[in-house]
Amino acid sequence: MDGKRALPHGKGPEAKKRKDAPTVTKDGKPRPQDGRPTTTAPRSAKRVKFQDARNIRTQPSDAALDDGKLDLQRFLSTREFEIKALETSMRKCKTANATRVFQQVPRAMRRRTASHNVKRVPKRLRERAKREMIEDNTPTVEARKRRPRTTRARIRAETAKKLGILAARKKKRMLEKTAAGESSSGHNGLNQPMVHTRLARPKIRRDMLNAPPKAEAKFRKRQINKTWLPTHLWHAKRATMTAPNSPLWRFAIPLTPTEKCYRPTHRASGQKGVVVWDMSYMSTIGLYGTAHGVERVLRALGLTQDSLWGVRGQKWRAGVRKWSGILSKQVGDSRRDIGPATIVWNPQAPTQSDDATSSGSPKKPQRQLFIRTHPSCFLELFQELLKLVRMQTPQLHIEDLRFEIGSIELTGPGSTETLLGVLQPYYDKTGSEGRHSQVFKSLAGVTNPASLPKDALLAFSVKDPRLAYPPKRVAIPSEGTNAPLVETLTTWPVEEGLKSFDIFSRDCRFQASRLPSQKALNRRKGANAPGEPLQVTAADPPVPVMLLASRPSTDGQAQGTWTLLAPWKCIMPIWYTLTHYPLSTGGNPRLGGLNEQRQIAFEHGAPWFPGDFPATDAGLNWELEQRVKRKRDWDRRPKGKRIEWKSLDLGAGRKGEIGDGLACDFEHLFALYPEGSSQPHAIASSITDGAESMEIDAPERPGGTEAAKVTGPPAVALGLIRQLPKASFTSLLESPSPGKLPANSIVTINLSLITRGVANTCARIYRLPSRKPRIAEASAEAEVLATDPTSSTNPGSLPLDLRDQWLRKAPNANKGQGSRSRLAAPPQMPAGVDMEARTKLLAQSLVATELPYPRPATNELDIGGHHPLCPDEDDLLGFVTTGAFSLSEGKGTAVGCLSAEKALETVREAGAREGKLCIVRNAGESVGWLARWTLV
Repeated sequence: MDGKRALPHGKGPEAKKRKDAPTVTKDGKPRPQDGRPTTTAPRSAKRVKFQDARNIRTQPSDAALDDGKLDLQRFLSTREFEIKALETSMRKCKTANATRVFQQVPRAMRRRTASHNVKRVPKRLRERAKREMIEDNTPTVEARKRRPRTTRARIRAETAKKLGILAARKKKRMLEKTAAGESSSGHNGLNQPMVHTRLARPKIRRDMLNAPPKAEAKFRKRQINKTWLPTHLWHAKRATMTAPNSPLWRFAIPLTPTEKCYRPTHRASGQKGVVVWDMSYMSTIGLYGTAHGVERVLRALGLTQDSLWGVRGQKWRAGVRKWSGILSKQVGDSRRDIGPATIVWNPQAPTQSDDATSSGSPKKPQRQLFIRTHPSCFLELFQELLKLVRMQTPQLHIEDLRFEIGSIELTGPGSTETLLGVLQPYYDKTGSEGRHSQVFKSLAGVTNPASLPKDALLAFSVKDPRLAYPPKRVAIPSEGTNAPLVETLTTWPVEEGLKSFDIFSRDCRFQASRLPSQKALNRRKGANAPGEPLQVTAADPPVPVMLLASRPSTDGQAQGTWTLLAPWKCIMPIWYTLTHYPLSTGGNPRLGGLNEQRQIAFEHGAPWFPGDFPATDAGLNWELEQRVKRKRDWDRRPKGKRIEWKSLDLGAGRKGEIGDGLACDFEHLFALYPEGSSQPHAIASSITDGAESMEIDAPERPGGTEAAKVTGPPAVALGLIRQLPKASFTSLLESPSPGKLPANSIVTINLSLITRGVANTCARIYRLPSRKPRIAEASAEAEVLATDPTSSTNPGSLPLDLRDQWLRKAPNANKGQGSRSRLAAPPQMPAGVDMEARTKLLAQSLVATELPYPRPATNELDIGGHHPLCPDEDDLLGFVTTGAFSLSEGKGTAVGCLSAEKALETVREAGAREGKLCIVRNAGESVGWLARWTLV
């Protein structure tokens, strides 16, 4: 090699990226170059053009010198020449089109591995992309035309070819039959009159579960064990869906968009833009019957507040407000939560308000309402409702409307603008519109749905959004002309001329589902003037919708949410127009999945159902499924890269994780051990459907020392946990006499880390240790203790000033009080001190520092010399159910659950200031972080 290192293949100075495009075709004819001459190589000419544009002319440095001296005038002239050359080069590069098409598309559309496919760019840039590919000789590969390389791919290609041939033959036979039928003037091939049938109305069974809609034949096998959302095909191309063999809550649900969207979702939901979700998997139950019977059923579900059935609840019962909260059921001597729900009443029709019939006999008023709940707790709520309605006289009835009513949710400053641009009220035969539609049209300028009256709703009928596709931008009024808007938000005149909502009518929903096909609309658009919206005809039925405005329960300044309810088959036309609306702030609405829904709830500090509700059956199932997933991921890791829970060093001689490190181990917190076992079961393999079928013997545990005996599967232990509402905890805290708490009760909290750190799921939450730490019990056989039991260096005991060490971590702590610990910062050197004085002060500080003798072992007094030890197991309060770094707060936050008994005891003893301070330690770690918790 003559001492020279060989360059790798294709890396030499003469190597090219790829060969130039051939100037002639295979048959010897000149290859067309988009109108340019074929005698020159376009790639070489383009390269010379770019090099000339990027060449910046400069002058030598000695041009500014005059006999070795700097001439100021020459120096300025030289710099002026170079600056002008730089500006000229920048201008040439811009005009020389030095960037490719795939470098100019928006960030969300950039696909580095798909730069060979011109179909990946917008239509306005495809011609230029084709020209660039020809000039650069970029190979074009289409997946459907690629030659199969494996046996499986070859079999699939042959099968697809055969199916295509069969489909072509079938299509040909259908065309022949159609032609024969048309030639017989309204008769079929057998000279019999043609029979035209209308689409049958779907059946809705009373007091029974209904089957999902029948899927198309070509998609039927994919929906054997699950149901697709109305927008499934749209989402499947743009989002990551649940696995085909493991659906979520019996639905194929989009989890997250395929593009990176964590920060864009944060900005769109709170600063600029809008995020939309297809929430059609949310379940709706219809309840109807006598007014008194409906009231008794709702009271049995936990709606016992006087404000709902008194004067303050008149608007809710009249149908102009909604109610959102947690439903519960009676289990033994206590109540157990079912899940969140939204209840909307149908306004009473005028014909039903009379108390007497034509015969003079009294008639009880009939009422109807919707209960909208989460699919994870739908079956539990349906069974509870079925039991309650059968107990009423006269009997009430319920209907399963899961596949009758779909929903879309929007959040962000542009949510109201998007709805105004897509939903156009439908005028009746008289040409008038309802009061609700008038109020809706006057909401232009609202940037936060939370500014509307609490629990506001609007119900009216709209046109088919496809008639005015593409949607046009709504004119937003300026700030000086928003007086009518302020008056509307203040008065909210929606009770005038109130009548029954069409979305409650089964016939109206069925008529709305018979929308014209897209082909029919395209034919009408072809006959219409370009850009002119289509007029409503008799073939365009009105679409009944309902809008629900919600505000966050934790932060009043955060963005609210719009929920759009519409018939199931009308969701896709609305969704397609909704996602293409041009926002006034730029761009289109952003797609959101299940992960984005959890992200926004976490940033608002609100618990997400069912992950943050372990005291419900749905939350219990979610927790057990997550345990199995975490255990599976833990087993897949190599032994050298996974945490060994038994060898975890917690300091002061403590070894091993508290409870199961892969779970929010509430069984360990409340000592709910299965019968015949002294330790909680880490991962449950089976679980019963409801808590009522569990054989439970849970005696009251005074002081938390006795363990409850549980028979049945290990998961039954979690069925003993009860949720304590925020109002009940606050009343117990404010009452002078200590009240009695339900056994194994928890409260939901929001954690905010004070200094540093990020809490993850399954993190342990401790209260501050007592000033009198627990001392390890000495052996009964020992007559003389080897060490002083009150010494902080006693193995197995925590330092005496551990509480003060944690309190000094707070930003506003007074560091002058109390004894100086080992973790306290050394005194700073005074300013302006010479080296001799610095040496003396340093020697004095070294001599004055008291070091324990013998030197303590590692992690005996602290963790790594910087972090205080975490408290003992007796100070364990609860677990973190969701935790991460919050973009809205700019620090680590979390949502968790605490033992209500320990939290109440801690706040009463230490007060609200120190009692709500806690220590958070991630599972598998030794370092804890100081945080403060607040009730949610």
